[in-house]
Amino acid sequence: MSLTYIFFAIFLMLVLVGVSGVLLFAEFGRTSRLSNRIELVTTGGSTAIESEPEEGVSVLGGIAKIGTLIARTGILSTKTLQEMTATLEAGGFKGGRGLGLFIGAKVLLTIIVPIVLYVLISAYVPANLHIALVMFGMVIGLLAPDKIVSSIRARHIKQVAAGVPDALDMLVICSDAGLALEAGLARVAAELAMLNKPLCQELTQTSRELQIGSDMRRAMESLGQRTGLEPLKRLSTTLAQSLQYGTPMTSSLRSLSAELRQDALIQFEERAGKLPTLMTVPMIFFILPCVFLIVAGPAIINVLALTSAPK
Repeated sequence: MSLTYIFFAIFLMLVLVGVSGVLLFAEFGRTSRLSNRIELVTTGGSTAIESEPEEGVSVLGGIAKIGTLIARTGILSTKTLQEMTATLEAGGFKGGRGLGLFIGAKVLLTIIVPIVLYVLISAYVPANLHIALVMFGMVIGLLAPDKIVSSIRARHIKQVAAGVPDALDMLVICSDAGLALEAGLARVAAELAMLNKPLCQELTQTSRELQIGSDMRRAMESLGQRTGLEPLKRLSTTLAQSLQYGTPMTSSLRSLSAELRQDALIQFEERAGKLPTLMTVPMIFFILPCVFLIVAGPAIINVLALTSAPK
């Protein structure tokens, strides 16, 4: 019976963590819808925009308000808030109430998860471990949003990195056609809208920063810092050097694209070179026993038959 309650408590805790993940994914979808609205306004499209519930009456709105109030109290330092904002932006949460929702989810889970664990399991845990149980629940509630955001960010960055070489090739074609960098980024983002939505969002944001008069070097550096990807950092450095020394942008982009293709080929060769080592353990445990059984099996059977035969 005690094990049943313990398993039920663990299941309920996982449900709470899953609900928080669903809320964060919902906020991610809301950010995408806001980006679509901005795109419709700037391009003059007439596509119908789906309505959203008001923030004040939604669960997400309440959690975001709690997190926003905590952020405004000054409990968290400015550096911590900036790091949280950078992490959320790197995961695709562009502006909006993502920071408030993130902080609110951490606070609520830190309070709710220990209470749930204590109510359900405290009767079956020794009294001297109650404090440890509460602390364990607080740690789980505090780290669960970070883990969810990290998984979202990793998936987002992986998709962005996968499309960088193709985006550079298309940017070279746009440069050869005579388009400026701002127009080229906008065109590449439009072409990648259906193929690689995360990279499309990053390039669109950079294109808008350039269109509103931002310095190109600063905008490209911001692109590299948001994603943390080395290819995009190299792209910003290449464009900055092209402006500084007056070298043709097309040739610089073509050289960088060739370097990225070569780097990708080297990575594939490294992964292929690791395959023999990685296959050693499966061969020892799964293949070699079968080979020994097939080769030595008949001989062993004959030996056993001879030893068991009556004399």
